[in-house]
Amino acid sequence: MNRSRHAPAVTSLPQAPQDEATGRVRRYVLTMVIRMVCFGLTLFVTPYGWYTWVFAIATAVLPYIAVVFANAINPTTTSGAESPTQQLPASVSPVAPAADSSTPSTITIQETRSDADALQNRAKHPGDGQGDAREGKGDGAA
Repeated sequence: MNRSRHAPAVTSLPQAPQDEATGRVRRYVLTMVIRMVCFGLTLFVTPYGWYTWVFAIATAVLPYIAVVFANAINPTTTSGAESPTQQLPASVSPVAPAADSSTPSTITIQETRSDADALQNRAKHPGDGQGDAREGKGDGAA
């Protein structure tokens, strides 16, 4: 499984499916409301003239347009998420020179276990036979 080390930028993610579906329904309903207005204007506007035919044609064509717009894929979707660190410019910060540049400073952390800790561990788990293996001192056959 290939996992990215960087989180994707929120601005480069595609729109949520629920939000996209809501937008499609709104476009469809708006187009159908315009169709109903055209239908009403076709019936109730008198005297009849050329504009009556425009309203009638719009009444017949708008359902097809509404379905096409509702099923259209949003053209603003991107191909994939991008990492925000790829878009950040490299910042140059002045580094103070070390007092002795010939020997680099290294911090080493070592852990040791005292005998008191080993006895306390055996007291917590008596008789299980893994006292030395639990502490990392056994033969590893735990």
